[in-house]
Amino acid sequence: MIFNIPDSPLPRVVIIGAGFAGLNLARKLSKSNFQIVLLDKNNYHQFQPLFYQVAMAGLEPSSIAFPIRKIFQNKKNVFIRLTEVEEIDASQNEIITSLGRLKYDHLVISIGAKTNFFGNKKLEEKCLSMKSVSEALFLRNLILADYEKAISTTDYEKRQGLIDIVIVGGGPTGVEVAGALAEMKKYIIPKEYKELDFKEIDIYLVQGADCLLKGMSPKASEGAEKFLTKMGVKVIKSMRVTDFDGEYVHLADGSLIQAKKVIWAAGITGNRLKGLPDETLTYGKRLKVNRYNQVDGFSNIYAIGDIAYMEEEAYPKGHPQVAQVAIQQGKLLAKNLKSENANQPMKEFFYNDLGAMATIGRNRAVVDLPRFKFTGFFAWIVWLVVHLFSLIGVKNKLFVFINWVWNYFTYDQSLRLIIKPKIKKEFETDEVDENRKEKREQ
Repeated sequence: MIFNIPDSPLPRVVIIGAGFAGLNLARKLSKSNFQIVLLDKNNYHQFQPLFYQVAMAGLEPSSIAFPIRKIFQNKKNVFIRLTEVEEIDASQNEIITSLGRLKYDHLVISIGAKTNFFGNKKLEEKCLSMKSVSEALFLRNLILADYEKAISTTDYEKRQGLIDIVIVGGGPTGVEVAGALAEMKKYIIPKEYKELDFKEIDIYLVQGADCLLKGMSPKASEGAEKFLTKMGVKVIKSMRVTDFDGEYVHLADGSLIQAKKVIWAAGITGNRLKGLPDETLTYGKRLKVNRYNQVDGFSNIYAIGDIAYMEEEAYPKGHPQVAQVAIQQGKLLAKNLKSENANQPMKEFFYNDLGAMATIGRNRAVVDLPRFKFTGFFAWIVWLVVHLFSLIGVKNKLFVFINWVWNYFTYDQSLRLIIKPKIKKEFETDEVDENRKEKREQ
């Protein structure tokens, strides 16, 4: 077997994806009588809520990523493999991967979601997203590289295309990115790019709905818009982006915005795995599961996190695709698998909503808790504390804390490096070769 995983009398639980859901499940099961195989295309766990700070040069990628193997160093029953799953063969209780086939007793799908471009291939090709550390780092490089070009560009129109940015989507990600860019414009550009007139930089936030932070309270929505407007962000509501040609953003009313960079944060859709019947897919390409997270029609295949669509009385249209849902589902599924193994009844999942929050730059945030809703400085402190303690690893917590403190008191950061990876020809992968071939053909 290519996987080189030993046979075991213990039930084998194969977990696809080491995000919030899969990682919490694996950690809870690692002390139990199961053989756990954790598969992911990366060898690290990514803390998605802080991707935007990597993109805005506020944090280094290593500060919000944690090696998966380090988490399970002392767990002899946990096996980690770096691979991509190509298909599920449910009839044989096997998965097909780039490393070969692998048997399972229980299969858990926690593959998360990807950026939703709503079927618009041109937007998908031209716009930038932030669903991984590498994408966030690419965005950081692009923003900084365009500032470097802009200081040597004398033509006003060309310069505007380089320095203006459009963010599509007024959810937490869009709001936080807009706030971070506004702070960069105010505090960084005047110091480091003195040849640029920072007043020329326009930051647009385009939202299809009639308010920002649609899933949060009216107080949070109004507070976020007030903060962003005060910071100079041009908020456009009740408007869709229909096209982007690399030079201009086309809006539904026929108007144009000049910009070479569009950050797309307008929604997500489930990742897809071959092998499961189409009937298991539902809204947003999520897998339909029952209250025990079992995929519809299967007793030993489960889905948790963003990819899972579960209805309960309080959430008739499914749970929000947020980290807390993923964490809670992972923890309960671990308990249920232990119960099933001991011939005890499983418990239904009930989501415990701990609240939602978003930060809009220095001293500004909005927080919705079940009983309290507040904005401003105290909300910002709450946001900092919650995100700091949610990170994995003492070292990561310490580094992020130091970065935040330094940035707060100095209004500056030393992470604005343009890092361009160079691959020697003899080490190029087939994928790199194929990409170069496509570019030559274009």
